[in-house]
Amino acid sequence: MRYERLRRLPWAPLLSMAVSAWLALWLLWQPELLSALPMPVRLPLIVLGAWALGAGFMHGIGLKVRPGWPRRLLGEPACWWLLGLFTLVVLWRAL
Repeated sequence: MRYERLRRLPWAPLLSMAVSAWLALWLLWQPELLSALPMPVRLPLIVLGAWALGAGFMHGIGLKVRPGWPRRLLGEPACWWLLGLFTLVVLWRAL
């Protein structure tokens, strides 16, 4: 697979944990980034954020997911795509 090389990098879990922690702290300091949005837009972004941060923290502390659909939803490379997408959304809202 294309992501096998990324999975073997020793700093990949640390990067996932750092990005997740940074996003979580940023949203604690500035909750209006999401709370100022209308409800039909806010709820999907809250779900995306919970999914992205959960996958990032899970990957960061080294938890392994059972094979099947949980691995597809929470493992690599979905973790990195979700964190990237949520980071872009938060950055877009901050600017």
